[in-house]
Amino acid sequence: MSDKEKEEFYIKFKERLENTTEFPSDYTYKFIVPTDNKRLAEVQRVFDGARPQFQMKESKTGKYTSVTVVVYVLDADQVIHYYQQAASVKDVMML
Repeated sequence: MSDKEKEEFYIKFKERLENTTEFPSDYTYKFIVPTDNKRLAEVQRVFDGARPQFQMKESKTGKYTSVTVVVYVLDADQVIHYYQQAASVKDVMML
């Protein structure tokens, strides 16, 4: 995805968030991460200081781990900020 496409995606996503979510509120993020302690720690670091609640579950094969994170956010910009930070973790899939 090009930088322009990413920018357009986040603009539309912000509009949808503002139309469907009342802020401030708890927001649930879901990720699929290769089961690797380093990558899992990187995802956790994205939310440092946010007092997140994590739930992790390995796939049946153990190859991947689903990560659910609940964080109290103030606005749509903060939601997007965490998604953008998580996108920098190698091989993370955002749901």
